[in-house]
Amino acid sequence: MKLDWLVFRSESISWRIDRRVPPMLLCLAVAIVVAMVMNLGRGEYPISPLDIVKTVLGIDTGNPDHGFVIYNLRLPRTLVAVMVGMALAVAGTIFQGITRNPLADPGIIGINAGASLAAVAVIVLLPSAPIYILPLSAFVGALLMAGLIYSLAWNNGSSPVLFILMGVGLSAIASAFTSLLITFGDIYSVSDALVWLAGSVYGRTWEQVFSFLPWLIVFVPMALILARQLNALNLGDDVAQGLGTRVEWQRGLLVLVGVALAGAAVATAGMIGFVGLIAPHIGRQLVGTNHQGLIPTSALLGGMLVVIADFFGRTMFAPIEIPCGVVTAAIGAPYFLYLLIRNRKK
Repeated sequence: MKLDWLVFRSESISWRIDRRVPPMLLCLAVAIVVAMVMNLGRGEYPISPLDIVKTVLGIDTGNPDHGFVIYNLRLPRTLVAVMVGMALAVAGTIFQGITRNPLADPGIIGINAGASLAAVAVIVLLPSAPIYILPLSAFVGALLMAGLIYSLAWNNGSSPVLFILMGVGLSAIASAFTSLLITFGDIYSVSDALVWLAGSVYGRTWEQVFSFLPWLIVFVPMALILARQLNALNLGDDVAQGLGTRVEWQRGLLVLVGVALAGAAVATAGMIGFVGLIAPHIGRQLVGTNHQGLIPTSALLGGMLVVIADFFGRTMFAPIEIPCGVVTAAIGAPYFLYLLIRNRKK
């Protein structure tokens, strides 16, 4: 069956995407805006969608409280949810591509566990550390974990299967050390760490928005630039080498991009699991397997998933608030089991 493609070429760039991608991106962008408006409007102080739009556009609604509630309390939280979802989804797409395994995810293969261990160490051992230290420490922890997994999985070249197996084992070790820190830490710092580990965007401010934004601005475009190489790696190392791809160099660079995005997301919102697993799978059903279209599609899907999870976490049992990481786990764990059953003979 012949596929229809949109091809964009210049002297230095060639970009080929499925014709389904542009309209799908437009639909997803609209869906994210709708989800954000829903999230901004619900709470102990409800605000109508029209008043939300007016407030965001700077139009007077006749109620000065609207601006305070939206700009100071809800909009930063919602933006963090979108950005975290995008980062986790792109990271998951990358790891599934380089391992050629549909079950790969930053949380499952240990990257999030490394970031979590480093971030919890900062929260518990250095409670007065400035806010910008947390993303850096999580990135370093994720990078060290990825380097350790990569080195242990090396067998005359990096093995995608060993990469996942080593990640699962090292994830358990990192989780054990995280539990050890929580057991012996100060009660107030431990309380902060436990809330953070649950995966939540509660109380996020513009400070978190602006500290996380540079990571997206730098590494999501890098993922898009490397999408062609990811397509080649997804065909297998021998085929990729035949196409002129420097396999180990490109795989290492993609791991770095995925680690940076996952580490920054974990540092900002804690352990929000399964977004990097679910979004790429839905994206493949919508636009196919070509990563030049799949990466932006997965990013928008991930952002929408976390916003919706935050919305349901806030409203299902109000006034009790459930962390969005719990909601994504409730959805993602059964989906993960479904994928295991579906792929058990492959």
